[in-house]
Amino acid sequence: MTHGLEAMVIRHTYRVPCPKGSAGDGGVVARQFDATLASVGFKLSAQLLARLTALSEAAVVHIAERTLPAVREMVGDHVRHNAYFIDFPANVPDTEEFWTQCVTEALEDETSCETVRSQMANGELNLVGLPAYGRYQHTYEEMLAAQDELIASAGDRVTVLHLGRDLDDELTDLYLALAGSATPLGDEHLDDLKILAGRCALGPQPESIPVRENRAVVNAARLTAGADLLLDSVVDALRLACALAGGDVTLREPTRFRALPRPVRRALLAGLDSVVAANPAKLADVSAHREPFKRLGERLHPHEYPRWPHAADVFAVARGEKRARSFDSRVAELLDASDVPGAVRLLTSAPGRLLRSLDHLLRAAAGQEERDAVVDAVARVAPEVSGRVVLSVREHLYNRERESGRPRVFVNRRGSGWVAPDVRPPVPAADLDRLAALLDTEMRRRLPAPGRLLLDPDVLDVALPLSGRAAAAGLGVLPRGSVSAVDGGRLRFFAYWKQTEEQTDYDLSALLLGADYATDSWLSYTSITAVGGRHSGDVTEAPDGASEFIELTLDQVRATFIVPQVNIYAGEGFEETEESFFGFMSRDGEQKGRPFEPRTVRMRSELRGAGRVALPLVFWRGSGGRWHAKWLHLYLRGISSGNRVEENQMSVSKVVRAVVEREYLTVGYLVGLMSDRGTAVELWDGAAVPGEPVTYIGLERPEGLHPDSRILTLGNLRDLIPG
Repeated sequence: MTHGLEAMVIRHTYRVPCPKGSAGDGGVVARQFDATLASVGFKLSAQLLARLTALSEAAVVHIAERTLPAVREMVGDHVRHNAYFIDFPANVPDTEEFWTQCVTEALEDETSCETVRSQMANGELNLVGLPAYGRYQHTYEEMLAAQDELIASAGDRVTVLHLGRDLDDELTDLYLALAGSATPLGDEHLDDLKILAGRCALGPQPESIPVRENRAVVNAARLTAGADLLLDSVVDALRLACALAGGDVTLREPTRFRALPRPVRRALLAGLDSVVAANPAKLADVSAHREPFKRLGERLHPHEYPRWPHAADVFAVARGEKRARSFDSRVAELLDASDVPGAVRLLTSAPGRLLRSLDHLLRAAAGQEERDAVVDAVARVAPEVSGRVVLSVREHLYNRERESGRPRVFVNRRGSGWVAPDVRPPVPAADLDRLAALLDTEMRRRLPAPGRLLLDPDVLDVALPLSGRAAAAGLGVLPRGSVSAVDGGRLRFFAYWKQTEEQTDYDLSALLLGADYATDSWLSYTSITAVGGRHSGDVTEAPDGASEFIELTLDQVRATFIVPQVNIYAGEGFEETEESFFGFMSRDGEQKGRPFEPRTVRMRSELRGAGRVALPLVFWRGSGGRWHAKWLHLYLRGISSGNRVEENQMSVSKVVRAVVEREYLTVGYLVGLMSDRGTAVELWDGAAVPGEPVTYIGLERPEGLHPDSRILTLGNLRDLIPG
């Protein structure tokens, strides 16, 4: 268990909990450990190396044995990546040549010869069913022996591991950061929070837990530990019940409630009773979740506990025996009656909903006087709205005029994306500008004004993580909408999956689009060579895991956009496999090496979304021929089986265009606001390390900064968003 907790700390913070062990001279082994880490693209910080050097060799070996598996998994090197074509990317045949070879081998095989001849006679040859197709024809060891060693490059990725505090302190800090996050967490981080909350429920707690899903996970741990529950709405209790049942605390999927022990039933009913007794209007929240409340009531038996009558009212509303009008229905009634001022007055009692309803109110307003009333109401309530909502609305305003008449991209909580035409009537630009300035002022007021801000220039175009669900878990993953430069002359994509039970076939593909987003060509199992690109070959089953690769030589690519994608052709979905992930490597033109070389991996992300087509990111050629990536983290619905790049090219093109042309609020936006407050902003190249505490914002934690510095990197960038 301790090993898993240490790995969690490393994965989130890139810090190794302070190594312990007997004193000694572990310098030689520590340097060997550092060299081994370099082979997977990591290194020890000077401080961590010094700490290990002071320990015994046995202690260093023990720490290395616990750390290496964690970093290998972060980069995707914990599994064997075999390629169908043993020499990939060399000696990849043309598609027709490959099919001909498969047919020839099948005709020479006594067991398959008659079947193939019969199919050919009927004009219906099943190419995918040929013996040589889709199954590795060599072992992993044979593939390694056929490959040259990687030629090291100064451009290879180097991720620094830093010295952390004691494990208990690191776990407490991580718990406080996740539980108190101002933005929703992804599923993987919610799972981590559940583990941490079980350890930390009776220890230090964050000042507030603003995200409801996080609160549900923490409440489940507090209930088990006998601590007071944190409930301020009836839906908090419903989420807690879902957490206790192992269900979905986001309430996006139905939960099957189990029989609950009497003490748990009493705790939930007492919590519901206290919430409604303090504010009976909160019964109105039941209507939005009527069915799950009815199911929960069947397990809680509120009629057996007459001392909590307000809790019984919750389930009476769910069953329709008692009326409690929802807030949304009251707002809708006023808008249906064209009473925008009345709707605004009502919404001021729920500031967050007022900002979320902003566009609707402006469109429904009868004239400038009513639009002015909307703007004035926003000015009054903005200080009461969470920073995440303020920033989300600010981003909406930024794109509102730009999107007029253009397709809009929609993304739900599970990452499913789709595009629809924008049919909204326009809103006067002057009103949009007034609101944008108002929200800028509010954000500027909330942001800290550090005396000296050091900035990694590469972080300026990183989109603000307004939701943890805007990015998958993994290494080097940026939030949806982020832009990053692409170095190196060659891109190599990889996808790995391991089926759980059912035979599963994933297809790594790349769609190449022109400047007008029209299809230029593609790489997939149906087109294994294209201009500037090679596919490693199709693998159609993965009982022991399977990998597919695509390599592109960028100066030979004639397209403007490169869209890697993973299609589920058959079998288990992304959330059903034992494991599945995507990533890309970047290499210089002369580098050789195996199909998978961990030190060249720039990004690895989990594939864990709804839909049958995964779109992790898009690459595009900008001015001067420089390539960039924009992060998508999207899943298209696709079809139940047989998804192929040539079949989904139109839908992919539309989604890519909508995201590429949308502007996202970035770190640069907040830095600009801080600069307006008088903060000295310095683009820092890592030289001339300051001796005093500073605030640093960058992609990775640098070495040598003052210990009292505030450091914000990808792992805790959400802390940059004001509450």
